[in-house]
Amino acid sequence: IINAVVLLILLSALADPDQYHFSNSELGGEFEFMDDANMCIAIAISLLMILICAMATYGAYKQHAAWIIPFFCYQIFDFALNTLVAITVLVYPNSIQEYIRQLPPSFPYRDDIMSVNPTCLVLIILLFISIILTFKGYLISCVWSCYRYINGRNSSDVLVYVTSNDTTVLLPPYDDATAVTGTAKEPPPPYVSA
Repeated sequence: IINAVVLLILLSALADPDQYHFSNSELGGEFEFMDDANMCIAIAISLLMILICAMATYGAYKQHAAWIIPFFCYQIFDFALNTLVAITVLVYPNSIQEYIRQLPPSFPYRDDIMSVNPTCLVLIILLFISIILTFKGYLISCVWSCYRYINGRNSSDVLVYVTSNDTTVLLPPYDDATAVTGTAKEPPPPYVSA
């Protein structure tokens, strides 16, 4: 849904470029917000993401595990990129202050962010990225569990038994087991105490 909304915004910006046009005075210098080439790339990425998400939804609905793999690969790639961002913030903490200095002066809360202690700012950003990575890791495990469940359910060699803590799975009595196989076996010898 988010990718569809982004696609609609990009298509409306492509249809009416003056609506999303920012002058150099608004942006604080030589800065091109979005040219046509970048706009087309962003539209292609949004379409690809909609396709991948639709494939995952179809695969989960129709119980086809192979349709879920592209979405799972995207999640792993996204998690790796966010991890690299966290490592970059950790290794180069001054890059955050430099990035904020390059923002236009009219950017909301720019001066307030610049006044925060750099170490505190790095810790806040790392905490925020950690929360995001934890959530993304949880979503990856959900998709992987769905993939394994569907893959196991569709496999003829694997039987899936769902039990709860309240229920007990009982084995059939010995006499019933011999009746099913058709061959009578001798019962085991009696227990003799030593």
